[in-house]
Amino acid sequence: MSIEALNERVAADLSYLAYGGPDWVRRREHEDGHVYDVVIVGGGQSGLGLAFGLLRERISNILVIDENPEGLEGPWDTYARMVTLRTPKHLTSIDLGIPSLTFRSWWEAQTGKEGWETIDKIKRGDWMSYLRWYRSVLKLPVVNETKLKLIEPLGEGLHRLHLEGRGAPSGRLLARKVVLATGIQGGGEWHVPAMIKENVPRSLYAHTSENIDFRALRGKRIAILGGGASAFDNAQYALSEGAGEVHVFIRRNRLPRVNPIRQMEGSGMIERFQALSDADKYAVIAHFYKHNQPPTNDTFSRAAAYPGFKLHLGSPWLRAVSEQDGVSVTTPHGTFPFDFLIVSTGLVSDPALRPELRLVERDIARWSDRYQAPADIASSMLDAHPYLTSGFGFTGRDEEGAKRLHGLFAFNYSVMVSCGLSASAISGLRFAIPRLASAIADQLFMDDRETILRNFYAYEEPEFVEQWPQQTAEQTNRASSAS
Repeated sequence: MSIEALNERVAADLSYLAYGGPDWVRRREHEDGHVYDVVIVGGGQSGLGLAFGLLRERISNILVIDENPEGLEGPWDTYARMVTLRTPKHLTSIDLGIPSLTFRSWWEAQTGKEGWETIDKIKRGDWMSYLRWYRSVLKLPVVNETKLKLIEPLGEGLHRLHLEGRGAPSGRLLARKVVLATGIQGGGEWHVPAMIKENVPRSLYAHTSENIDFRALRGKRIAILGGGASAFDNAQYALSEGAGEVHVFIRRNRLPRVNPIRQMEGSGMIERFQALSDADKYAVIAHFYKHNQPPTNDTFSRAAAYPGFKLHLGSPWLRAVSEQDGVSVTTPHGTFPFDFLIVSTGLVSDPALRPELRLVERDIARWSDRYQAPADIASSMLDAHPYLTSGFGFTGRDEEGAKRLHGLFAFNYSVMVSCGLSASAISGLRFAIPRLASAIADQLFMDDRETILRNFYAYEEPEFVEQWPQQTAEQTNRASSAS
């Protein structure tokens, strides 16, 4: 099968499902211009999948915006540096149950069934190519190079989005619902320890989420802080690009070995997380972060195969300062000189860190507002996460705040405590997207409840048209009278 034949198969499959039927949502009018029913901020896998989910709900007055150039949405061709995805290849995601939209169908259209059998994991670049095809074959309404600067609540269920970029000539648009499908850092910011920010010049360190000129680091000594999967992704990448030495420093005495995601994928934990109590949700995510996600075996082996790879266990950084020739790092085991630092310390989720939410972040309820965790697992990091509805909606600290937040949804890593691995793992998307699309549809329906019910009660269009001959009707009436 060719890609062209697969495209035809996708169209046929969707036609059998009556995809693309007429919208049911009542269009809103506003003096400032067109009002979108839904604007999705982020054109990566989550945003694309949600756009398809909304279209299946017959909600087509939507728009997806992304700050990156077309084809560079998300991390896959920017700062992600793993060779393959960590997710098992057989798990489905944004196809939403349509076999012809799966990665496997796309892959087999180019390589045949034997091509699928020969791959172990999906290569990072192939996944990005699949996402580009997915967007194209579904004709999703995405506008690139458009950055959200501010969400301004207008009341009456409307929000004004202030924008910048080549794709936003008007600088603003109106939306009833706004979904922040903004990926890993979209619920807060990447974390860089204060000892580095305060003592090391910006030219001598970078976070793993940034563009790094690895060519300039050829032959150099690099230190990586962090023991998660991305630390080893960057270690093997830097070494493959010619770095002289790469030292990975981990505070634990042994590498994490257990990947909780693998258990969650088969136990119902991902798809049924919403049924848990607040106490269980908090405890599950606290346990998840305790284990963290280890490097894949192939990534670690690839890094360890280079003679310049060095692993430092039980080695938290006590001090990092710039020196005349670079940076020195002090651990309990001594002080080490380096030319450059790479920080792989994850992220912090807190709505207060998001500039686009600055008009409403004080209204947003956090977990600390709704739940007090036991002392042995309590975490200020988890407490700062937004407390969301089961449908990913922000909740307010009070009634007035709830009104300003009405119509705003999170679909990024900040949903972890409230909604589990729904928007933060490929394996969670196939369960989360239908739930989110349904929650948005429900809210649109209830917003227009009075009009919808009034139109229902006033509906009098006849469907049955009496066509009996007059003689037959008279005979029936006489028979009824005789009986």
